Formats: sequence, C-alpha cells, structure tokens
Amino acid sequence: MNYDLLPALFAFALVTVITPGPNNLMLMASGTNFGFRRTIPHMLGVGLGFPTMCFLVGLGVMKLFDLWPMSYTVLTVVSVLYMLYLAWKIANAAPMGDGKTEGKPLTFLQAASFQWVNPKAWSMALSAITLYASGRDLISILWVAGMYVLCSCISTTSWTVLGTGIRHLLANPMRLRIFNWSMAALLVLSLVPVLLNQS
Repeated sequence: MNYDLLPALFAFALVTVITPGPNNLMLMASGTNFGFRRTIPHMLGVGLGFPTMCFLVGLGVMKLFDLWPMSYTVLTVVSVLYMLYLAWKIANAAPMGDGKTEGKPLTFLQAASFQWVNPKAWSMALSAITLYASGRDLISILWVAGMYVLCSCISTTSWTVLGTGIRHLLANPMRLRIFNWSMAALLVLSLVPVLLNQS
C-alpha cells in the first residue's frame, strides 16, 4: 500500500462507519434500552466483526459470488428477513421500568455474524478493498481491516453513548415505545437501497 493514502483511508473508513446505518441504529437503540455496559459485547461484535469481514473479502470471499451468482440473491433474501426480524425485536423491546429491560442486547457473536447479512457492510467492504487494497496484497488488506478496527471504536462508542444519553428522556414508556418504533422503521428503511438495486 502507498502509505500516503493512509489519511484518505482513515477518512473513508470513519465516514463509512459513523454515518447512520443498521449497525449504528441498533447500537443506539441498545444503548437506550440496555445501557452502555450491557451493550459492550454488541459494540465489540461490530468493531471486530466488520474488520474481519473486510479482511476475508480482501482474501477472496467475493469469488464465491462469481462461482455461484445465485448466492448473492440468497444473501439478499436472508439479509432482508434477518433485518426485518431485528426491526421487530427493537420495536417490541420491553419498557425500562426500574432501569432494566426484559429483552437482551445482541451478543458478541450475534453482532459479528450480523455483518455478513448487513447490506451496508458488504458495500463498505467491497468499496474499501477496491479503493485501498486493489492489489489484494496481505499488507494492504491488513491496513484496511486495521483502520476499520480503529474507526469502529470511535463509531460504536459514539452511537452507544448517544443512545445512553437520551435514555433519561425516554423513561416514559410511551416515549420509549415511540423511539423503539422509530428505530425499527429506520432500520427497515435502510433496506430500500438494497431492494432498489435488486429491481
């Protein structure tokens, strides 16, 4: 990799991970419903899961789509169904009551696995590898993945803190329900670009 590109890679990685998307909306909702400490496994799952995905995409996971084009359609269907399921879970999260909810935040493995069915994650990984590791050499791929670890720390923390910061405003069960339904609706709306690309 041309190391002069590192500032550009940092800016690209930060902008792509910190803008609203499925991961960030779910982190904010988790921070609101479960608090910062209980959301840490979710944060780590995103922060390490996505860079791992980038690394594996750089090593050639995309060749599977070339060998079996139908796999991309299968991935899209699974992604949409899983995101609709997550939206339903967010919309129906129990009220906080005495500071705890009956539901559970995503675990590390659930959040890491989610990256593979997250349409925004696929778009980000493909773009980052194409732009900053086009030669597919191991060092360049590691730089891309490493930069995403750094930027994901910033992003996951920011969105979770945002969620915990508005928690006191949502102590009222009705306001919390409106918030959860809004987050669920935004998560569903984030699927629109994926579905439009399929048509």
